[in-house]
Amino acid sequence: MVMYRRTLQRGGVYFFTATLKNRQSTLLTQHNKQLYYAIKMTQAKHPFKMIAHVILPDHIHCLWELPENDCNYSSRWRMIKSIYVRELKKLSLPIQYNTKGEANIWARRFWEHTIRDDYDLEKHLDYIHFNPVKHGLTAIPSQWPHSSIHAYIKKNIISRDWGTTNFQEDQRFEKGE
Repeated sequence: MVMYRRTLQRGGVYFFTATLKNRQSTLLTQHNKQLYYAIKMTQAKHPFKMIAHVILPDHIHCLWELPENDCNYSSRWRMIKSIYVRELKKLSLPIQYNTKGEANIWARRFWEHTIRDDYDLEKHLDYIHFNPVKHGLTAIPSQWPHSSIHAYIKKNIISRDWGTTNFQEDQRFEKGE
């Protein structure tokens, strides 16, 4: 059995990738309101700051900052996934279950990276916002509706045409997917 080691840093900033079991699915973008709801409900019970996010058809990338006395991101992900499945059930979507009684929607695990410094944070912000272009879903990042890039544009942190010229995504972030 593979032993996963998670970095637990109280009040840390983390980059996450959570995927659907079926990587050809478009469930997350088709039912993004239910995902946003699951995140909001989880934040209400177990606060965290969503620094950035992008929802793609089959996965979500996000950056979270946890409260200074807290490092339990796993229970938050468990709650988000669970609420999302419950919300899909309310829509009468056909949901299959495995032998353990778990819905066959989300991949069991998620990928986590602890942000080390400002440069690391900037790389991951860029990665999140450029990801729809990387996957061929849009020509420029600001065209993708399910992204925090719009909040960054509204606050004049980045320009609407960010990611269109002189931007080499592979030079700013080396992680593959």
